[in-house]
Order: sequence, then C-alpha cells, then structure tokens
Amino acid sequence: MTEIPPYDAATAPPPAPGRLLVAAPGLTDPNFARTVVLLLEHDESGTLGVVLNRPTPVDVDEVLPTWRPLLTGEPYVFQGGPVALDSALGLASVVTVDDAHEPQGFRRVVGPVGLVDLDGVPEQLAPELAGMRIFVGYAGWSPGQLDGELAEGAWYVVEGLPSDAFTGEPGGLWREVLRRQQAPLAFVATMPEDPTLN
Repeated sequence: MTEIPPYDAATAPPPAPGRLLVAAPGLTDPNFARTVVLLLEHDESGTLGVVLNRPTPVDVDEVLPTWRPLLTGEPYVFQGGPVALDSALGLASVVTVDDAHEPQGFRRVVGPVGLVDLDGVPEQLAPELAGMRIFVGYAGWSPGQLDGELAEGAWYVVEGLPSDAFTGEPGGLWREVLRRQQAPLAFVATMPEDPTLN
C-alpha cells in the first residue's frame, strides 16, 4: 500500500488569497474529496474559496445568460462549494495586471484573477477579460477552522497559477496541481481514488 506523504505545515506556504487548497487523499467528505479550492479571502474572520474542479451539467444560460459569451471553455456552471448554493459568483482573469487600473465591476484577488460583479454589464468588462467562470456556492471556514483541518492533514496548501481557475480539463486538475509540486507531495498524484486498488 502506498504511504501518503506527511504534510509539513511548517514548511508549506500559509493559506492566503490566490493559493490553492488541495484535498489530501484521506479527505473523504463528499463535498471536498479530490477537490482543488482557490482561496479568495483568508483573515481573522475566516476563509472563503471556490472549488475549481466541480463542473455541473447546468448551462450558464439557465442562470446568467448575459454572461455566457464571456465564459472560458464549456459554458457550464461550476459548484464552488456547499455554502450558499442559491447564489452565484463570477471568477475572472483580466488581460492587464495594473494595480493603478482595476476594471469597473472587477475586484482583484491576486495577480490577474479576481471577482466580477454579476449585476454589472458584461459588455463593459468583455474587452478586459482573458477568462471567466461562473460558480454557484462557495467553500467557507470559520475563524480557526481551516487551521484545524490543516493540522489534521486534510489539505495541502500550494501556490496557484492563474490558469488553474480556467483549465480546460477540470476533472484532471487535482492530479495536475499535485504533479507540479516537489517530492514527496508530487507522488500523491499517483494515488488511486480507491486505495484498495493499490
């Protein structure tokens, strides 16, 4: 049986906006098993993020048709997490990273990636966008909750790339993100979903 490498929180980057939470193989909660979560906020009031690799069969036309032409890849809604499934969130990447210029209706999270005001006018943002996805729900942790889960080894914190949020292969993102890490964490990508198959 393959051993799961220990997660060393002391040498890993701390949670921060733009970083990724990658579910450890032992995390079996169906909301988060084999997920990759992009952190959007992390401070003393808690943590908020969106699951990047859970597309749904729902077409954006059914919820926000005016934004459909701006979406990256297949025009499906993604399930961002188990919290507030009746609300939508727009995640986008802008063409130009310039702290002095932030497009109207866009709030930067890190680098070119940020949140879109879905009540805004899509045509105004269209020239500024390099990629966009719509998520329903989000992942949230109360103060100290994520720290506890990290201490238990439920998550790995790794650096994210802007392209992670808009990958054309969301089903393979968990393995892709782990594969680009240094050993021993990269070896986790080879673990089968069912450990009894090992």
